[in-house]
Amino acid sequence: MYDTLLQLPLFQGLCKDDFTTIIEKVKFHFQDFKQGESIVKQGTSCNQLIFLLNGKITLKVVDSLNGYTFHEIIPAPHVIEPYSLFGMSTSYTGTYLAETDVKVLTIDKSFLYDELNHYEIFRLNYLNILSNRIQIAHQKLWSTHLQTLEEKFYRFLSDRSLRPQAEITLQITMEDLARLIHETRINVSRMLNNLQAQGLIQLKRKEMYIPALDKLAKSLI
Repeated sequence: MYDTLLQLPLFQGLCKDDFTTIIEKVKFHFQDFKQGESIVKQGTSCNQLIFLLNGKITLKVVDSLNGYTFHEIIPAPHVIEPYSLFGMSTSYTGTYLAETDVKVLTIDKSFLYDELNHYEIFRLNYLNILSNRIQIAHQKLWSTHLQTLEEKFYRFLSDRSLRPQAEITLQITMEDLARLIHETRINVSRMLNNLQAQGLIQLKRKEMYIPALDKLAKSLI
């Protein structure tokens, strides 16, 4: 279990002696979830660190204003929204469901203040996660040279995904997608059918499946 925990993003680099001390002082809560069970729900308060130890989870984000639902499958190891613990909004931005049977570790926010914050490696890991997220968002903000419809579609997906290799299901109508990327429905339909012919996406009624976002990105080069 030590080796598994030390692979988690916030604990990487800690020596076993420091980690043993942490275990003695910090309350670790382990919990199992069956496939399909909800781990946390969109909009609820984020007051703990949640680490995915094994299996896969699904991030589900419902945008009721724009009429679509975004799903992304995330494998272990993973920490769920560490950036939502602080700031103006401390609520989860999405619902997280067990895609397979999974085990998670939770640590209350109070222990982050009282104990974990004393370890420089932990602080650096936490800052790196937050900084990487900000830098990626900044790069996307300035990467506005979109020329093709395929690039606009890819950008729509990558702006909402957590991983470059994301496995995504997008529940949306072609009309709504066309509106959100500022294109006509007929052009969006042609583009999606062309990507399906290349094996990059799969289309269903009001739904599209992207098995590997990085392969879609490579097709645009």
